[in-house]
Amino acid sequence: MHIHLDTPDLMTRVRLESRWRSAGATVSSSQTPERPTLIVVDLGARGEEAVSGWRERYPDATIVAFGPHVEGAVLKAARQAGADEVVVRGKVADRVAAKLGKIAPEDARAR
Repeated sequence: MHIHLDTPDLMTRVRLESRWRSAGATVSSSQTPERPTLIVVDLGARGEEAVSGWRERYPDATIVAFGPHVEGAVLKAARQAGADEVVVRGKVADRVAAKLGKIAPEDARAR
């Protein structure tokens, strides 16, 4: 699976990319990704406008948007803008890893 991660936050990017690569995905974060299967958007940095932009560019891709749990209105707006799934920041790594159908090594240690 090819995942495109749209976040300017370096710490978030490194943490999520590492997790998903260890579960078998390819991950990009450039502004012109190869046709992604899944697009993950950081609402705290990009807002719901990014969701509608990605939806226009890649109508067949699955879009998962994530943001702070205290920003309920932003999460709801992302869904309305075309996100297939909206999750809180603390759950996005697990939610996407589950879509990969594999358990990442750090998950196996936690069980």
